[in-house]
Amino acid sequence: VDVIGLWNRGNLLGVPNSGWKSWSMPDGTPVEMPGGFEYSLDGDGAALVYPQGDRTAGPSLKLPKGGFFLDNIPRAEPFSEEEILSDPAAAARRDFKDLYGVFSDEDAEHLEIESRRLFEETDYGIIYNFGVGGLGDAAIIPGPYEKNPRGIRRLEDWYMAHLLYPEYIHGLFEMQTDITLKNLEIARQAVGERIQVVNISGSDFGSQQGEMISVEQFREFYKPCYKKMNDWVHRNTKWKTHFHCCGSILRLLPEFIECGVDVLNPVQWTAAGMDPVILKKEFGGKLVFWGGGINTQKTLPFGTPEEVRREALEKLAVLAPGGGFVFNTIHNILGKTPPENIIALFDTALEFGES
Repeated sequence: VDVIGLWNRGNLLGVPNSGWKSWSMPDGTPVEMPGGFEYSLDGDGAALVYPQGDRTAGPSLKLPKGGFFLDNIPRAEPFSEEEILSDPAAAARRDFKDLYGVFSDEDAEHLEIESRRLFEETDYGIIYNFGVGGLGDAAIIPGPYEKNPRGIRRLEDWYMAHLLYPEYIHGLFEMQTDITLKNLEIARQAVGERIQVVNISGSDFGSQQGEMISVEQFREFYKPCYKKMNDWVHRNTKWKTHFHCCGSILRLLPEFIECGVDVLNPVQWTAAGMDPVILKKEFGGKLVFWGGGINTQKTLPFGTPEEVRREALEKLAVLAPGGGFVFNTIHNILGKTPPENIIALFDTALEFGES
């Protein structure tokens, strides 16, 4: 994969990506965590991670014993329906004021320095993992980097709020869109044309069986805001816009295209209705597919190298012709995936590209 990521200065822990220190995953895998990373172990051996490295705040993330992923811990107190109904938009802006903010001078300086380093010292294409345009992102709504989240934060409440308190959702998204446009301008000044692609959103709208929201709800709540973001990028830069969206989202893809999305990731053809042949035929000239090269839930971790090779070749034969395809896996390579399967995947892609 001839691409390297430019990351923001901070992360979902609420601390800067700097001052790295050694740590071990539950299975003993050595990793590095940011200097501000603080955790404790509970009675079951799970790692509890503190927002902004503040041990006086309640832990916001949990890595179960033997696990590989940090899960959000719901912490917000029950919200007041009376407060929300009195002025929904104002309530949303108050509740989420600490979750979204305009980039600081330090943020901009980091982007300038790091983008220049990647541009001058590597020969990779650069994707900026901006991500803060992700509306309703299930990883963000609970507030992993907030010390005291409030409002509608539990995911079951969040999805119901689209029907129960629509003006609350609209108010939040309008605020987030305004902040996103300001941050895009700051990023443009910091990185110029040293990047080629910007990830706008990581919000998932699909489960493995179907869309998590209706097309009508997407059009009402999300589409106008996403169109403003994509239009700004296309009007002010040469960047391509990249959207990460897992699951079965076939009926939403025309909406994505009308929003101005250039690149779709991860192309989860294992989800219902996401036949890669149909995707390529219907949308191949309108979207770049970034991913879909191998099933990371089954074939890559549990198959043989030959099965990996066979599946990768099948997907390359469908998705690569005519361009508009960036080879990658469907999603992250999971723990305990055999190294020989990863090597087989890379070798297959290289061989296909040279043939």
